[in-house]
Order: sequence, then C-alpha cells, then structure tokens
Amino acid sequence: MFKLITLTFALLMAFTFNNLKGAAPETLSSPDGQLRMTLELSDDGRMYYSLNRNGQSLLGRSALGLLLKEEDFSRGMRLLRCQRGTTSDRYTLFAGKSSNVTYYAKTMQVFLENAKGKPLQLIFNLSDDGLAFRYLLPGDNGGTYHLERELSAFNLGEDARAWLQPMSVAKTGWEQSNPSYEEYYHKDIKAGAAAPTAAGWVFPALFRRGDNWLLISETAADNDYCGTRLAATAPEGIYSIDMPDPREGIAGKAVLPEFSAPWHSPWRLVAAGSLRTIVESTLGTDLAKPAPKGDWAWVKPGLASWSWVLYKDDSTVYRVQKRFIDYAADMHWQYCLIDADWDRKIGIDSIAQLASYARKKGVGLLLWYNSAGAWNTTPYTPRNKLLTAEDRRHEFAALQKLGIRGIKVDFFGGDGQSMMSYYQDILRDAASYQLMVNFHGATLPRGLQRTFPNLLTVEAIKGMEFATFEQRNEDEQPAHCATIPFIRNVFDPMDYTPMVFGKIPKIKRATRNSFELALPLLFQSGIQHIAENPEGMAAAPEYVRAFLRQLPAHWDETRFVDGYPGKYVVLARRSGKRWMLAAINGQQETQTLQLDLSFMGKKELELIESGTEYDFARQKLSNTKAVSMNLPAAAGAVIW
Repeated sequence: MFKLITLTFALLMAFTFNNLKGAAPETLSSPDGQLRMTLELSDDGRMYYSLNRNGQSLLGRSALGLLLKEEDFSRGMRLLRCQRGTTSDRYTLFAGKSSNVTYYAKTMQVFLENAKGKPLQLIFNLSDDGLAFRYLLPGDNGGTYHLERELSAFNLGEDARAWLQPMSVAKTGWEQSNPSYEEYYHKDIKAGAAAPTAAGWVFPALFRRGDNWLLISETAADNDYCGTRLAATAPEGIYSIDMPDPREGIAGKAVLPEFSAPWHSPWRLVAAGSLRTIVESTLGTDLAKPAPKGDWAWVKPGLASWSWVLYKDDSTVYRVQKRFIDYAADMHWQYCLIDADWDRKIGIDSIAQLASYARKKGVGLLLWYNSAGAWNTTPYTPRNKLLTAEDRRHEFAALQKLGIRGIKVDFFGGDGQSMMSYYQDILRDAASYQLMVNFHGATLPRGLQRTFPNLLTVEAIKGMEFATFEQRNEDEQPAHCATIPFIRNVFDPMDYTPMVFGKIPKIKRATRNSFELALPLLFQSGIQHIAENPEGMAAAPEYVRAFLRQLPAHWDETRFVDGYPGKYVVLARRSGKRWMLAAINGQQETQTLQLDLSFMGKKELELIESGTEYDFARQKLSNTKAVSMNLPAAAGAVIW
C-alpha cells in the first residue's frame, strides 16, 4: 500500500512538472480558421511557437524569450495558464492607404514564470491576415530593467525565398549619416543567405513558402524600446531578432532598452497568406498605439512641389522657391517644400515673405531641418535647433507664427532607444504647434503615423534622389519600384519623391514616362513630393496634368490587382467614390495583363499609357470586366 501511494505521488509530481515545463502545446486559430498558431515549451523550459496556413507550414518551431541583465526569461520557464478571447478595433487614419479600418483577432494571453518565480506574459493575436505577438512584464518593482537580448525568431526553413533590404552599418556613408534604410533589396534569394554586413536585414522582410507569402515586421515601438532588425545570419533559414549597433543612439543615453515594470515590448508582426493579403494588410497600424484624443483636423495630406531633387543646393534661393510656389498653385497641389540651408540662403525674413505669398496662393510651406546632434557631420543648416524641448518649442512657435505648415527633419542617427525617443519628442512638440512632420535619413515609421497623425511620411527607402546621383541607381529603378509596394510601403507611408518626365542631369533615364506617371499613385505617402520641375510638367500633355491635379494623397481603400515582387505590380486605390489604378512593369520584357476592373464602376474609364519611349497615349475603356494590356519594359499605365 505504501509503495502504491509513493508511486501515485511520483506520477502526480511528474505530471505536474511536465504540465508546467514540457506542457502540452497550446493552439490558437484565426477567425476564418485558415491560420493556426501553436505554442510549446521544451523539457528545459524554452518557449517556441509555430504557424501554419491550411495545414501548410509557414513558420516552423521558432524561439521566444527575453534575456535581461536582471532576469532570464529564455529558459526554465513554466506555463501557468492561458486565457483566450477576442479583440477588435475600429479606427481612422488621417493619412494612409485606408481611412476607416476594422481589426478583429482571436487572442491568447499566456501566463508564465521563470526558474526564480518571476512572471512574464506572452500575448498572441491571430487575425485573418496574420500573427502578432508581444511580451509583457507585469508588476511594479520600482527598479530599472536592462534588456540584453530578445530571442524572438522566425523559422522560415531553407526552402523559402526572400526579398530583403540590408541594414547599413552605423557611421558609414556620406558624412557618417548611416543607418538610413537606403539600400537596394536583395530579391528572390534563398532564405538563410547571409547579409552583406554584420548589420543584418531591415524590417519589413518578405518571404515566400510555396504558394504562401509572409511579411515580417514590428510596430508600436514605444520610447522605452529600440528599433530592431533581423540578424545577418540565419542558419537553416531561422531568422532571429538583432539589436542596434552601440553607436546608434544619442551620446550618453541608452541604445538598448532600459525600462521599469509594468512594461510591454513592441508587437512582432507576421502578415501571412496570398500576395493580395500581404499588400492589403493593415497590421502595422492595427496594433500601433492610438493617437491621443484632440483636434487633428489641421493635419492635411497633399502633394508638394520640390526644387532640390533635380536642381540641388543652388535652387534654395528666393527666386526659385517663389517659382515653385506658383508651380504648386498651378497644379492645385497643397504644399511647397523648401530644403536645406534656407536659413542661410534665403533667411527668416524672406521666408516670412514667401509664406505670406504662398498662403495667398493657397499653398502651404514646408521647411527642412537637420536633426543633428553629434551623430553625423552633415554641414546643412538649420542644425542643432531641435535637440532639447526648450529649443524645439521656441523654433516651432516661431514657425507657427509665420504660418509654416510642416517640417522635414533629416539625418538621424540610428535605432537606439534614445534615438527612437527623440523621434517621438519631435512629433509630440510639433503637434503642439500644429506642424506636420516628414522624417528623412531616418528609420522605419513602425506605425507611428497612427500614434502621431502629424507624421505624414518618412523616407526610409532608396528613393528618387539616388537616381540623380549615379547611373547605376537609375538603372535599378524599374525593378526597385516594382518591389517596394510589396514590402516597405505595405504598412507605413514612404517619401520616395517620385516622377520625372524630362531629363535628369548627367543621367540616362531608365524608365518611360508612363512608368513615372504611375508612381505617385502607386506609392503611398501623406505628403507626396513630386520630383518633376515646372518645365518638365509644362511639356506633358494637358490630360496628364489633369490627372495629377486630381490625384489624392489620402485613400479610403487600397486593392491589390496583380503583380509579383520585383517584376510588375497593379494596384488600385479609392478616394470617395472614385477609383484610380496604377500599373508598372519593372522587367526588361513586355508584361501582358488581363484585368477585371469591374470593381472600378460601370462608367467609362480613361487609360493613360506609353506612346513612344517618352511620350504618352490615351484611350477610353468601356468594357471594364475584361481589360487586356501590354506593358512594355520599364513602362506603366494609369486608369481613372
């Protein structure tokens, strides 16, 4: 009898131990049942998750965990309980690819503790378009935690294909201005291929496994976390989170996260499904922190004229800027951007005169600023005007008094916690003075445009200006532009500064004008800075100018129609009741399209396409259900 009791007790203890450590897997399914996430703990208390779609593996066994200086949440973990439910949200974006967004997901909150009994929670959201997860450290110990490593990984396997942008190394590039998310994508490479440098790969990262696609990114990075990236090496196709270079912060301030409890990490995002699911997903803003309540009606998306991209530094003078204000007014565009060195070449008194002149023309002025700081050696001014709250508020108050509508802030220093906090400090103070913001030489927005509606756009891409620097960059334009809508521009606004019809000084154009015309519609940006100058625009047909005069900068709906990353893309956007469609071919051979455009309505549509190499042609479309189109190499089209 004693032996039986002893054996029963031993079996009970063994069952309890296994339930707490090597517990039975916990699962969660998406509302439509197609996606299924599984969480499991190994016998030594390490945490793993996996994801499949309709029984096909998307992510294999992928690690989870945090390693803090003070606590180890990477192994010896015990599962205490799981709490399942649902979450939903309805929100409005002041600028973006969709105006009114609805989010619905199944949820699982996992309560764990480490070997020392310290609590940790994992939160999983599974919606029809993908998986999101984050860590939550409960309690309030009054102390400070220091994150050394996040173990989150994404096991794509070696059979996957990847579209990835390399991370630039800190303190490299012109005047030590990297990292700036300005590298060309490595397209359709084998998963697990090493990055060119130890800096790794940036978010978002696109993968294909069989017929399924995954877009991996992050959102809701608060001011107590850094921006992260994927590590440079991915053995067996297993990509892990990597932290910023120690040089990617403000001197004397934190690079890696420092925080006190209660605390939660950013969301890790895995949009998953068809290419249409990926391109139309709003996960990047669905889980971002909502904007504070208040009056945001002064935030107005729009198009802008901009002299610098083709005319460079010598154009930042009063006479030229006045002409570009007239140009914006003639095109019915809302803004004119005056770029670097305006304080020295034009002066604040003359800027006041330009602002008054622009206001009478119905055009708002945007002014450039240097973010630095000691993190780069760029010579452009104004610089060092935004470093402290006192300086920012003094500067912003003066701009508001002049009627300036927004600022472009350039040359940031990386993804460290202190630098990420600096972005938010600028946005918060700018909002107090009703100034819209554009970040250049900058990191990925990571959903900040929902938290701060005055953030209308961010560069974080190798944009049009690079095509004006070197011929090899211009030659890359067709395939590069056909890649971006599937990756960088899916979740976040992007200031690519598109569209040139005329000549680029010292550069041979690689794209047709029809390709260029499609870009301002294809790329989403709260303020769309147009690269073409007044002379090039004047040479375009009147029907092209009419199209550009009516092009919105904010959309109610975006629909993926057709395409493949790096080859071609067809995208439609709706503003009110009007649909507009853009198509580009990034290949060196003709792409034939067979499109059903009945969703655009039964009214007659107008097609603008290529004539000869640099000319336009147009025709009417009446049968919208079956539209056949041949896009020549590096050509495009718009339908409206």
